[in-house]
Amino acid sequence: MDLTPHPLVVRARRLAADLLAPEAERVDQEGVPRSHIEAVKRSGLLGVTAPADHGGAGAPPAVAREVAEILAGACGATWFVQTQHHTPVQTLARGEHAARERLLGPLSRGELLSGVAYAHLRAYPRRPVRVRPERGGWRFDGTVPWYTGWGLNDVMLLAGVTDSGEALFAFAEAREQPGLRASEPMRLAALTAARTVSLELDGLWLPAEAVALRTPYDRWAAGDRVRTLHTSPAVFGVAEAALSLLDTGTAAPLHARLAGIRRRAYELADESPPKGWTGRPATAMRARGGGAESEAGAVDAWAGERLAVRAEAYELLRTATTAAVVAGGGRAMALTGRAQRHAREGLFLLVQGQTAESREAHLRALSGAPADTAREAHLRALSGAPADTGGRNT
Repeated sequence: MDLTPHPLVVRARRLAADLLAPEAERVDQEGVPRSHIEAVKRSGLLGVTAPADHGGAGAPPAVAREVAEILAGACGATWFVQTQHHTPVQTLARGEHAARERLLGPLSRGELLSGVAYAHLRAYPRRPVRVRPERGGWRFDGTVPWYTGWGLNDVMLLAGVTDSGEALFAFAEAREQPGLRASEPMRLAALTAARTVSLELDGLWLPAEAVALRTPYDRWAAGDRVRTLHTSPAVFGVAEAALSLLDTGTAAPLHARLAGIRRRAYELADESPPKGWTGRPATAMRARGGGAESEAGAVDAWAGERLAVRAEAYELLRTATTAAVVAGGGRAMALTGRAQRHAREGLFLLVQGQTAESREAHLRALSGAPADTAREAHLRALSGAPADTGGRNT
């Protein structure tokens, strides 16, 4: 077995050790500097999963996960700004020709950094951002509740829903312009440094060639639901960083638990959805009657297992960051201390990418709800509750 680390993992470790971790407490209080973003661009890490024929590394998922863990454990704010970039790259790789040819190379090579503005799509059938054709292009109106990396990103992947129920994704320059206005940066309990704003869209016009993806909403939602079921690698990265603040005897059993949960989470992430997966609630499948019950049961089980592992990972993260604070004593309360920063980063990760479904599952795990009650709550969340647009970005 070849145990040699991937070159991008080596670069991530070097970047973390030489720049991100030593500066993390200052960045946490003052904001991610542009010099950090330039260092990330030079490292090649923005192209970790980008296609090689456009200048990316085309690395396998295991490498991308390890890189994400390293960056998140070193500086959560810098990790969060750069992690937005990978969705636009993957969208372009399978998207519309004009946008792909113009932007995929620069994004893959790290010449440009992209942000994302699409979490609000999960509120559907509400449409916080509406899109309609105008003058040979597309007009965007509405509010983007969360946009991270303002002032650091070069471009953004902006999404809305058309009158015909399509999800439409298009690229815009990440700056104020006619039809696009940003709020002041938000003061948040965690990751204020990532420069998160809200965006007001009032007739923002984008040309047809800016469109990266146009697809029926249900088709997009099916893939998005898969992503929100899985555990973010950042959870393991921050947990590892917190455990590094403990003595060996205290950390050892937690390291063992982390390794087991991580292994299972990544095994599940590599499995394909079951037969009949559409991203729609299993209750809708059961309504068809016939032999749909077995497929619906498989969907329930597939989603439920991933949400359970995600909740277990959150519990380990809470334990690790709490232990780091306890071990640090009063010193841990200083804003210059690592333990309090990791604890706040852990709180942020509890709601990152949160949906109604994942929130219900997490609350069940926290409350110790019996299995029957848990399943009923799960079905309630899937069948009727609108997704929470408060779940930040990716």
